[in-house]
Amino acid sequence: MYIGRFAPSPTGPLHAGSLVAAVASYLDARAHHGRWLIRIEDIDEARTVVGAAEHIIQTLAAFGMESDGDILWQSHRKDRYSTAFNQLGNAVYACACSRKEIADSRVTFAADGAVIYPGTCRNGLAPDKAARAWRVRVPDATDPHTRIQFEDRWQGLIEENLADNVGDFVLKRADGFWAYQLAVVVDDAEQGVTDIVRGADLLESTARQIYLQQLLGFRVPRYLHVPAVVNDRGEKLSKQTGAQPLDTTHPIKALMEAADHLDLRLNAVLHDTPNAIDDFWAVAIPAWGQRFAVG
Repeated sequence: MYIGRFAPSPTGPLHAGSLVAAVASYLDARAHHGRWLIRIEDIDEARTVVGAAEHIIQTLAAFGMESDGDILWQSHRKDRYSTAFNQLGNAVYACACSRKEIADSRVTFAADGAVIYPGTCRNGLAPDKAARAWRVRVPDATDPHTRIQFEDRWQGLIEENLADNVGDFVLKRADGFWAYQLAVVVDDAEQGVTDIVRGADLLESTARQIYLQQLLGFRVPRYLHVPAVVNDRGEKLSKQTGAQPLDTTHPIKALMEAADHLDLRLNAVLHDTPNAIDDFWAVAIPAWGQRFAVG
């Protein structure tokens, strides 16, 4: 059975960019006659805005999207992440490096400009150093297991060499919080998620997540990464780049703009009437199914 999800971080209200990801994941679930779940990814409690999660849930409902099951909150599941972390055994190791030390190493850079961890603590901590974070060891560059390959339903064939492009990555941060990469993998597995539909800004995380899924013996879901919404300067639309909260009093305009961004080209003429949201989904779901040849 198809199970999809939308997993926002409650750092502020939903905007046009996050609506596109929500609409795409909802359409894919409905076109497959599957379940669609909401997960609140509030594991980074330092960035969580009080009341934002509740506002997000209410906004989704105003646009006709409600979870088919209980809403999962990452902040309530720290014991599950700890269990998975312990299962990784010798694949993880303590790291004493600060961000400045890693940045100053300047050994090599990832595709997104981030400094790739040089493996300073791979063979143990120096006697005068204390653990700050915990990292997972990726295979060496010559090991075939370091090359992660998957077929993205929108982006096509994606291949990444973890050793060359990522390096050993953090699973537990220096501030004590579990890292996004571990939390999302554990949650997707336990929720039985079969298909992940999200924005292309998360495409670079996928190889790391597949690697963790393999280490933990989890099923690897299918992936579909939709193009990110950008502003007039070509920047990804986000709270940091001035994205405005969605106007829930006029949902059809925003929904139609999301559909256009997803290249659905709906021919229906819809207005903000009492039945408008139902009418939107009635035409958008089969359009999505046709675009992606959903049987």
